[in-house]
Amino acid sequence: MEPSPPRQDGSKLEEGLGVQPRRAVDLDMVPNLRRSNSKIGKSQYLYGNCGKGEEWDPKQHVREMPTDAFGDIVFTGVGQKMGKFVRVSQDTPSSVIYHLMTQHWGLDVPSLLISVTGGAKDFIMRPRLKSIFRRGLVKVAQTTGAWIITGGSHTGVMKQVGKAVRDFTLSSSYNKGEIVTIGVATWGAVHNRDSLIHPAYIVDEDGQGHLTCLDSNHSHFILVDDGTHGRYGVEIPLRSRLEKFISEQTKERGGVAIKIPIVCVVLEGGPGTLHTIYNAVTHGTPCVVVEGSGRVADVIAQVASLPISEISISLIQQKLSELFPEMFHTFTESRVVEWTKKIQDIVRKRQLLTIFREGKDGQQDVDVAILQALLKASRSQDHFGHETWDHQLKLAVAWNRVDIARNEIFTDERQWKPSELHPMMAAALISNKPEFVKLFLENGVLLKEFATWDTLLHLYGNLDPACLFHSKLQKVLSEEPAACPVQMHHVAQVLRELLGDFTQPLYHAPRTGDRPRPLLPVPPVKLNVRAGHDAFTMDPVRDLLIWAIVQNRRELAEIIWAQSQDCITAALACSKILKELSKEEQDTDSLEEMLVLTAEFENRAIGVFTECYRKDEERAQKLLVRVSEAWGRTTCLQLALEAKDMKFVSHGGIQAFLTRVWWGQLSVDNGLWQVVLCMLVFPLLYTGLISFRESRLRAGGGLGRLRAFFSAPVVVFHLNVLSYAAFLGLFAYVLMVDFQPTPSGCERLLYFWLFSLVCEELRQFFYNPDGYGLMKMALRYFSDFWNKLDIGAILLFIVGLACRLTPALRYPGRVVLSLDFILFSLRLLHIFTVSKTLGPKIIIVKRMMKDVFFFLFLLAVWVVSFGVAKQAILIHNEGRLDWIFRGVIYHSYLTIFGQIPAYIDGVNFNLDQCSPNGTDPYKPKCPESNTSQLEPAFPEWLTVTLLCLYLLFTNILLLNLLIAMFNYTFQQVQEHTDQIWKFQRHDLIEEYHGRPPAPPPLIVLSHLHLFIKRVILKMPARQHQQLKSKLEKNEEAALLSWEVYLKENYLQSRQRQREEQRIQALSSKVDAMVDLLEMEHLKRSGTLEQRLASLEEQAARTTSALHWIMKALRDGSFGSEEGIPTLAPQKASEGQDSAVDSRQQTEDPGDPHHVNARHLLYPSAPVTRFPVPNEKVPWETEFLIYDPPFYSAERKDGGPADPMGGALEPLSGISFNAVDGPVDRRSFHGAYVVQDGLPLNPMGRTGLRGRGDLCCFGPNHTLQPVVTRWRRNQDGAICRKRIKRMLEVLVVKHALSGHWALPGGSQEPGETLPRTLKQVLGRECWPCFRNLLAQGTEVYKGYMDDPRNTDNSWIETVAISIHFPNQSDVELKKLNSHLHACDPETSVQWQVTDKHIPLHAGHKTILQKVAALYGAYY
Repeated sequence: MEPSPPRQDGSKLEEGLGVQPRRAVDLDMVPNLRRSNSKIGKSQYLYGNCGKGEEWDPKQHVREMPTDAFGDIVFTGVGQKMGKFVRVSQDTPSSVIYHLMTQHWGLDVPSLLISVTGGAKDFIMRPRLKSIFRRGLVKVAQTTGAWIITGGSHTGVMKQVGKAVRDFTLSSSYNKGEIVTIGVATWGAVHNRDSLIHPAYIVDEDGQGHLTCLDSNHSHFILVDDGTHGRYGVEIPLRSRLEKFISEQTKERGGVAIKIPIVCVVLEGGPGTLHTIYNAVTHGTPCVVVEGSGRVADVIAQVASLPISEISISLIQQKLSELFPEMFHTFTESRVVEWTKKIQDIVRKRQLLTIFREGKDGQQDVDVAILQALLKASRSQDHFGHETWDHQLKLAVAWNRVDIARNEIFTDERQWKPSELHPMMAAALISNKPEFVKLFLENGVLLKEFATWDTLLHLYGNLDPACLFHSKLQKVLSEEPAACPVQMHHVAQVLRELLGDFTQPLYHAPRTGDRPRPLLPVPPVKLNVRAGHDAFTMDPVRDLLIWAIVQNRRELAEIIWAQSQDCITAALACSKILKELSKEEQDTDSLEEMLVLTAEFENRAIGVFTECYRKDEERAQKLLVRVSEAWGRTTCLQLALEAKDMKFVSHGGIQAFLTRVWWGQLSVDNGLWQVVLCMLVFPLLYTGLISFRESRLRAGGGLGRLRAFFSAPVVVFHLNVLSYAAFLGLFAYVLMVDFQPTPSGCERLLYFWLFSLVCEELRQFFYNPDGYGLMKMALRYFSDFWNKLDIGAILLFIVGLACRLTPALRYPGRVVLSLDFILFSLRLLHIFTVSKTLGPKIIIVKRMMKDVFFFLFLLAVWVVSFGVAKQAILIHNEGRLDWIFRGVIYHSYLTIFGQIPAYIDGVNFNLDQCSPNGTDPYKPKCPESNTSQLEPAFPEWLTVTLLCLYLLFTNILLLNLLIAMFNYTFQQVQEHTDQIWKFQRHDLIEEYHGRPPAPPPLIVLSHLHLFIKRVILKMPARQHQQLKSKLEKNEEAALLSWEVYLKENYLQSRQRQREEQRIQALSSKVDAMVDLLEMEHLKRSGTLEQRLASLEEQAARTTSALHWIMKALRDGSFGSEEGIPTLAPQKASEGQDSAVDSRQQTEDPGDPHHVNARHLLYPSAPVTRFPVPNEKVPWETEFLIYDPPFYSAERKDGGPADPMGGALEPLSGISFNAVDGPVDRRSFHGAYVVQDGLPLNPMGRTGLRGRGDLCCFGPNHTLQPVVTRWRRNQDGAICRKRIKRMLEVLVVKHALSGHWALPGGSQEPGETLPRTLKQVLGRECWPCFRNLLAQGTEVYKGYMDDPRNTDNSWIETVAISIHFPNQSDVELKKLNSHLHACDPETSVQWQVTDKHIPLHAGHKTILQKVAALYGAYY
């Protein structure tokens, strides 16, 4: 074939699959992608003529070439839609195509595969059903991350799917994710397929003829080529293999792995659709049939509720005549029989068949029907133990459909243990599915048991890579000397950066002698739980909350926080973490979400604290200062201050606590004048002028009352205020009055006073009760603005003092000290912050200073520009720098305030006021002037114009802008000023709470005492108990329990408020709707009443006319009074539906005929049985067209077997209904019929003649020993379920078949033990087991419905129960000791007896009889 022309870029395949040398062939990545090229030519249809006498053969007339059609397909004419496609050969391996879709096309592995099948031609659906189908299909695909696979053409059901996807793309929810819709079509049946080699494809429905166009709404296409043209159905085998391959793949997320489930959705359809449904049901694929869509779908839907015995050939023939009127004449008798058999087999597996009926069965949408069908199919599958339920739960979590899990899985039928939900809990957390987390918590999962150490490592190992915390954690790991997995001390390092250094590490690094904690892999079913004392952390709920918060997962964090115990501290810690992360977050949306979540947790902390404060003020205040070990030994108050949660700190309860701390042991009811008066005259303390909180201080006297008064922060503050005022007064006196050449006594006192201030600053700097390092102490100290101001003032004072003590620099020293006085005076503003009146105003001034700072940049532009221009115009070559500064900056700035230069307009020009040559240092240089006429020479009009413009922009524009900025700042800050003041009030209270009682300069005595204690006696510093206290364990536990109780009250009240708001909103909507309806009724009521009146009038006239006619007829002797007809009442039709519904509820009484022996596909052989419907099974029933194939297989194991049976001569020597040598050919059901030399199956027709895979014609006898024992727990007691005792049965599994079965089967001639049992048991156990069989109980003897049975060969079995009632039974112990697989391909194990045990259907029936024999649970 000719090489394809260059194509546009857009697909990775263009670089890996092209045939031109410039396209690199990447056979390692996507091997074997080929397309077929027919030698016949594209004009050939189906099997074309290859020449005279030559038959077309795909192996001879088709050759494979590298595919030349792949990449991006652009649909022109329909909005320029784009998809991806590839042309492949019909025998391309499914693994190659799957690799292409997931690696090159970049599709995520699906959680569900939806195969939509049905009519290939356009059909009509009811508008409502069409809307329901489209909405439901897209919803299930979007919510579960499913792939939708169709035929890909723009006709029939594929067109309906495409329109569903189109409606979704046009909706507002399109940005939530694209729907993956894959079309698998036949290359030779695609119209305009040649254009696919080029980048554009035209959808031409009018000119497509017998071919079909691709549907533009599909996202991906796989075009299957077998070299034919115009032949449909080529893609069906490849599509079936691909769907089967995908359904065998595993999707793993969050430590939980599931096989990708598949569901078949059927709309309309013809014979091919029926075959597809039959194959799907045969292979265990659930099907959802949409009733009302037409043809095959309606046939199956209408008979699905009937018992199998009522689905007869005549009924199916009737349905076909109704639903296939155009092609009914083509249905032969054999074809109707085949349809009947297939429909019976389909309906028989009701667990795999779901009928979606519009508006019935509680189904509101197709998505619920699809997911319920999958769960129903999963529930019906046989598994050991609880594997069925586990699989269903995995599916629900993968689909993110909590509604399905709540209604279908968490029912009374299955009681879940909390530990069984732990793997799903981890998966729900990792995949961010909060509704499932809430559901698991409702069903008994305890976070304290779930969040083990290994679970946390697993969760942090699966952090969202897009979150900021993940990048910070990776940065910490990169600093490790060697590559290592995430450990909790790495997490603690990042968390301490976020929470602050005032907290202790939440997780400690392993000690040097400890063994490294392995990061255990998490299997798909169960998470590893470490046993021992270190399996659980200090607070598992805290750990999960932090994990959710660092990923900014709001709903998860709120759910986990509701489970926390130390909830106020947790909420404040979350607020702190989020605020720190928001400072580094680059994504705007994530930043907004973080800030919203920060405010939410602050509000939650406020809400819980409000509940606590209302209940008990004292206990609530204990919560503020309680040391929380779980959160790094910090307190609620400290976290709120570090996080700058002003709203929380400004809470009335916290402010009351701060006020209490502020007053110390004094009563808060004392007046300020009383405090000041007692400060000045302290003997008044003993007169009762001041009241105390403690009774001992109120009753007693002495030094205790004096110490309590002067140690109160409010007294310490006012003493320091008086002291600082005296210091400033002394400083001012020295500067203005007593600044002598040698320091006077007052000046020396000033120096000593300053020394006491320096000592106090040093004390504050080195105050370290929490054990911080020197660097942390420095950062903490200099983070306060007022400390910076103090250090600056002290350093400037030292510089001024050094200059003052130097005789030559005495005056500059006085200047420096004068400037330093300004700094010391500004320090008074900090003292004023305690005032409720002045404090907020100082905050406003502070904010306005920022506005002024930025305003000066704008003002400087105008000042400098005008000053330079004015100076250049007026003055010529001014060389003095100071006068240049005056002319450019100083004069221009003063001009704003009205000091306009006198000579700028030339009116007040005077040479006496200036220096002509600029030589006079006290006069400015004269402007440009005419020396002869003594008049100015500069252009006055220009300078005046510049001045006017300058004043216009500065005085009017800029100054008003500054006023507007001040007003905006005032309005903005005024709303939060009270909060800011209350927040900053804490710093002042804390400062004076820890300050020595004596004011400067007497504070030196306190410093000397402190120096002796800390430096000489080495006594450690202690934290103030009122701001940080550690409670006893019992007291702390009681306090936290009380907090949890009130948290629940808060959450309930919040839930009630939400419900009330929701009800109020709904009520307003209802009221609005009622108003609209009333208005509409008023509009239509007049017309309606007129029409009713007209109808009444017409009815009256009609009645009178009828009376007149009847009277005339009677008068003419044409009738009598007796014959007057009366109107019969209408019969209600409601009963019809109820009859149908009741019929649907009736269950099948059971198939009277063998079922497995009539499966159309014979096991392990390419043989198809003749279809035998139920009514044609008995030999007595006439079945003229019955023509089954003949099949007898050779024994693969080389054992004895009857002849093949193709001719009657070799069978003539067989004696049926008798013991024929070593073979017993007698039946348990009596003598059977031998026809034409072959025995007939006593149970009826099977659709296959011969002996099949069995050994003998006639009955094949087997022995099934049922070995059971009681299931016991660790204590040896018998386990019970629903009161009944539980059995365990011995089962074996063959690796070749993969099925579990009882350890029985056929016997060798002369042997009593089956071959399988001999393989399981050791040779020394054979005699013992023969005795057990002889003593056993026979539970069944007769025919076995086996898929290997034929018309002439069948299996009959004897089931013997061998039960060990005592666990100490010698024979049981010997059996357990010798249970081993002599055959390496066989495995043996004890399994609990249950109706879901995965055994052969006949074996399950036997097992049920055994359970009934012993009264055990089944």
